[in-house]
Amino acid sequence: MEVKKILVAGLAASLGIQLFGACAREGSYEEESVYVGVAYYDQSDTFINALIDCLKEESREYEDKGCEVAMQFRGAGGSQRTQNDQVKELIDAGCNVLCVNLVDRADPSEIIDLARENDVPVIFFNREPVAEDMMQWDRLYYVGALAGQSGTMQGELAVELIRSDAGIDRNRDGKIHYVVLEGEPGHQDAIIRTENAVDTLKRNGIEVEKLSYGIANWNRAQAQNQMLQMISQHQNQIELVLANNDDMALGAIDAYEKLNYTESALPVFLGIDGTDVGLEAVREEKMAGTVFNDKEGQAKAMMELAAALVTGEGMDKIELEKERYIFLPYSKITPDVLD
Repeated sequence: MEVKKILVAGLAASLGIQLFGACAREGSYEEESVYVGVAYYDQSDTFINALIDCLKEESREYEDKGCEVAMQFRGAGGSQRTQNDQVKELIDAGCNVLCVNLVDRADPSEIIDLARENDVPVIFFNREPVAEDMMQWDRLYYVGALAGQSGTMQGELAVELIRSDAGIDRNRDGKIHYVVLEGEPGHQDAIIRTENAVDTLKRNGIEVEKLSYGIANWNRAQAQNQMLQMISQHQNQIELVLANNDDMALGAIDAYEKLNYTESALPVFLGIDGTDVGLEAVREEKMAGTVFNDKEGQAKAMMELAAALVTGEGMDKIELEKERYIFLPYSKITPDVLD
C-alpha cells in the first residue's frame, strides 16, 4: 500500500492531478486505484463546468469506501483534434478510465482506437456518440439524458403558460409567434430539442408561427447578439423565445434589457439545463421556466461506473440500458416548483 501511495502522489505532483481519497483503510476497493481522465468539449460551457464540479464532489465520497481516486481534467476549447491529443496524454499519464464529453459526437473513432489499444474503458457523457460508434468496442459506455425528453418538457411548459395566460398572445390573433436560439449547427441534441418543443406545442393545439432562429453555440453572449438582430427585424412581434439551453435564454433576456424593454413588452423565455444561473432567473421570474438536467445524478452515475470498471466490483448493481447506457430523467422547473 505504501508503494501505491508513492505512485499516486508522484502522478498527482507531476501532472497536476487532483487527488482525492488516498487512504489506507480496509474497504471495498483497496486493491485498485481509480485514475480518471476527464476530457470535455469546452471549458466555457456553464452546464459542463457545473457537472464537472459535481464529479469532483462525487469522487470525495469514495474516501469512505477505501478507494484511491485521482482525476485530471482537460478542456478542448471546441477542437476535436485537440481533444484527441488530450486523450492520448491522459492515457500516457496512467489514467485507467476515461470520461469523455466529445467535441464532435460523430467523430469519436480516434479516441475509441486509443482507448482500445490501451485497454482503457471510456464513459462518454452529455454528448452521445452515434449508436454505430458505441458498438465499436465492448468497453464503451454513455451517461446522460434523452434530448427528446428535454424538448418535449420545454414544449409542455410553453403549453401550460399559454393556456394559463391569454396575454402571451399580445396581438390577439390566436397564434403564438416564436423564435428559436439553437446550440450548434447540425448538433443532434439541438435539433431534437427544438423539434420536440415545437411539435409538443402543435400536438396540444397551440397554433404557432416561427419568425426566426439563430445559432448561438450554447453561448450567452452569442445569444444576446442573435437576439438583438431578431428584435431589430421583428420588433414586438416576438411572443415566445425557445432556447436550447439556459445560457442562450439568458442571452436573449440580456438583449431585451439592453434595449430597455418594459416588462409588459417582453416575450416568454424558456431554457433547458437548470444551471444555477438559470434557476436564479426562474426564481426571479425573468425566465418563465427551464428543464432540469440532472448533473448531480449524472456525476454520481459516472463515478460509480468508473470505479466499477476499474475495480471489477459493483457492475452488477449498475442498471444499464442495452448494456451500455445510463439515462437520467429531466424535470420541469417553474417558479412555483422552486418555491
